[in-house]
Amino acid sequence: MRHVVLFALLALSLLATRVQAAELPLVFSENFEKGAERWKPTDPKSWAITKTPEGQVYSLTKDSDYKPVHRSPVNIALLEDVTVSDFVLDVKLQSTVKDYDHRSLVLVFGYQDPSHFYYVHFGKKTDDHANQVFIVNDAPRVKISTKTTPGTPWDDAWHKVRITRDVESGKTAVYFDDMNEPVMTAEDKTFAWGRIGIGAFDDLGNFDDVELRGTIVEPGK
Repeated sequence: MRHVVLFALLALSLLATRVQAAELPLVFSENFEKGAERWKPTDPKSWAITKTPEGQVYSLTKDSDYKPVHRSPVNIALLEDVTVSDFVLDVKLQSTVKDYDHRSLVLVFGYQDPSHFYYVHFGKKTDDHANQVFIVNDAPRVKISTKTTPGTPWDDAWHKVRITRDVESGKTAVYFDDMNEPVMTAEDKTFAWGRIGIGAFDDLGNFDDVELRGTIVEPGK
């Protein structure tokens, strides 16, 4: 009986995620075919538009000179002029470094300023500082994950990732390739709004096909 109840609760949770994705309006989409004018990198020298057989992508091509105020990702490109509360973010990612235990890329959300934001670290091997959901709250990053996996299965292929965020409950769910089962979850109500971003802690990679559905809000409200 207990297993039946748990299965029903999981099914309801997955249904709620799909309903949220369907109900939230599309507020932004980007395939980088016309460049990356709406993105603001922490270090513009590290980013470039790259042509591939499938089209143009936004590439993190070199190490950054940016020094964050607190221990946190050093290379982020933020979407300008769009602030959301609840959202569903879909992005295609491709790691472009040789395989090693800390191979990784990140997605940023709830970004209010360089000292206040969340991010998801997709790390090859999980530890307290890798493959987790983190908060930067005027201090070095702290993991807030309630669930994760042994690691993100990076290879040289493209992968689709999704983040869903419900600010009333504080719940965040993260998906990697499989959009039915989250690979990470977190629950935190510190930041109820913010911008989204793409990047890496200290690795390189490509980004494409960004789609953001959400509720647009004024910063600070």
